[in-house]
Amino acid sequence: MIKISKIVSFLFACSLCTNILAQSNGSSSSYSRFGLGTLENQAQGFNKAMGGVGLGFRAGNRINTLNPASYSAIDSITFLMDAGMTASFGNMKQNGNRINVHQCKLDYVNIGLRLYRNCGLSVGFMPYSTIGYDFNSINKITKDPNTQQTITSTTNYSGDGGLHQAYLGIGLKVYKELSLGANASFVWGDYEHAILQIYSTGNTTSSYNGLNSVQSAKLTTWKLDLGAQYPIRLTQSDVLTIGATASIGHKIKSDASMARFTDQQDDDAPIDTVRNAFDLPYTYGIGATWNHKGKLIVGLDFKQEFWGSCHTPQIVTVGSVPRYISQTGAYKDRIKIAVGVQYTPAPFDPHYWKRVQYRVGANYSTPYLKINGANGPKEYSLTAGMGLPITNIINNRSMVNIGVEWLRRTPGTSNLITENYIMLNLGLTFNEAWFGKYKIQ
Repeated sequence: MIKISKIVSFLFACSLCTNILAQSNGSSSSYSRFGLGTLENQAQGFNKAMGGVGLGFRAGNRINTLNPASYSAIDSITFLMDAGMTASFGNMKQNGNRINVHQCKLDYVNIGLRLYRNCGLSVGFMPYSTIGYDFNSINKITKDPNTQQTITSTTNYSGDGGLHQAYLGIGLKVYKELSLGANASFVWGDYEHAILQIYSTGNTTSSYNGLNSVQSAKLTTWKLDLGAQYPIRLTQSDVLTIGATASIGHKIKSDASMARFTDQQDDDAPIDTVRNAFDLPYTYGIGATWNHKGKLIVGLDFKQEFWGSCHTPQIVTVGSVPRYISQTGAYKDRIKIAVGVQYTPAPFDPHYWKRVQYRVGANYSTPYLKINGANGPKEYSLTAGMGLPITNIINNRSMVNIGVEWLRRTPGTSNLITENYIMLNLGLTFNEAWFGKYKIQ
């Protein structure tokens, strides 16, 4: 009964965290204005500090959502709970202008347990993409011929939303050392982008005749991620695990609409609607992790996402008339490479600091966006962190994962915004022996 009450209490806490997760956007990037927003790093606290590697990572005391085949390694007597959050501090620079931004967001909430021998289960919540920005563009157009005062156009761009996913995953060892797994996700979220243009002459302002619009959508769909892992014992002390993943791309059966108006109080604004306006891409990934005596873990991942064939709603001008349609051409295929290392001096030593896990990593990704026909920003990232045992008990495997990440987004053309972020990651992994059998003497 005690174990059941713990599970019920945890699921209730998860429902509260889901509401928080669904209500936070966690982004301040101007590039979240395009596509489905800024794509999220879906790694957990322990592998975020390792550059986000995980396709070949396999351990009985961790939930590795990057490859669901890893769930088959979850220990038989433990109940795993993992939650994490990120605080980011950023700087945006364009043509000599700089602004500072900061955000704090909940990253994920996951649980994991073994169903039966060589079969593990994981359930959780995490973001897929985020939309969140608010900035102005000011242009001096001409002079009023009567007053000779300068006419200025101020355009405000704002957006909010993003996609979230709740998943149910299973991993099963099917033949000798080969494990297969799948994460089935329900994906939902909001998509909202607004443009408000205001003209001013002296102290007089007006939004009349501005190119104002609001694009919006309520998205709901599914996502299926498949995984495989095969560990190869090289020596008595060395294991090389090969991992592979694939995601099923498909059309999102949700409509997008755009309202165009000439005044903020315009109740008769025309609304254009596009049916089935979005796509999710096909993806695949391959990776490998080398484990030496449980002390040294080195991982390398490669992933490709086929965004180039995906549709997204866009405003196009036919003649002199703006139209709202869904078409390809706004995306390009994306590649991501990640490498990471974890070192534990002595995993079972009585000295606390010898059981601490030290981590470093790096990753690089090409853009999935095209902006005015040019490539969007490339991303570079360096990471470091530690896994701190919660208590000084040698066999206690609950962990506080802390990490820091430097992320740089560099655009394809010089007139776009360059972004730099320092992100602090905090994750809590609770590994409790709930399902052990005790003997009565």
